[in-house]
Amino acid sequence: MMRSPKLLTVAAATTLSLALGASGASAHVSVNPDTTTAGSYALLTFGVPHGCGESSTTKVSIQIPEPITSVTPTVNPGWNVEKVMVTLATPIDDGHGGQLTERVGEIVYTAKSPLPDGYRDALVLSTKLPDAVGETLVFPTVQTCQEGESAWVQVAAEGEDPHDLELPAPTLTITDAEEAHGNVETVSDEATAEAASTDGTADAAGSSDEPSSLPLVLSGVALVLGAAGLVLGGAAFARRPKA
Repeated sequence: MMRSPKLLTVAAATTLSLALGASGASAHVSVNPDTTTAGSYALLTFGVPHGCGESSTTKVSIQIPEPITSVTPTVNPGWNVEKVMVTLATPIDDGHGGQLTERVGEIVYTAKSPLPDGYRDALVLSTKLPDAVGETLVFPTVQTCQEGESAWVQVAAEGEDPHDLELPAPTLTITDAEEAHGNVETVSDEATAEAASTDGTADAAGSSDEPSSLPLVLSGVALVLGAAGLVLGGAAFARRPKA
């Protein structure tokens, strides 16, 4: 069944059926991407850290920004999931010789059993990030509870501190591929240096200037065997028949 995503406004963010407590306002529904590199495939993890005040969460609706056309939601055993499609005003190239006439406009997770306040869950989406370095993607998210809802849709205006927002929308900023590659190289260099340091320690231990006790042991064994040979030889000579 296809339907249009709900239109969310900043006004909706401040109109809650149940006011949030101080602890609720300090822990936001947020998005944590495993990469922000332009044009890359990413896993976007949306954390749901609490309910609406003390009310249990029953549904989480995540709006997908227009630059993203395709999303694959990860199946979560505690939730039913639905992809809501919207028709594109103008078809776009799908990159495979065809055209897209609709895109994923919203992902809706509905809890099989309400998620109690004080417990968290993670909802993961897979998507390809747009090739637009520096662009900030906004994912307005509505958290519906047994009593009331929290509309995480506020976006900081120019010059406004996002931390001052009561119900900020989850956001991520697209980064440059070379910048991301440089960060990976830095980590690799540190790992290489650590490995080299470890190998150097091992080599130093193996090349100690202290004399090894192995030659002394071998020399002692040789002396014992030589002495035993002389004793056996003498005994054999003594038993030899006299002419």
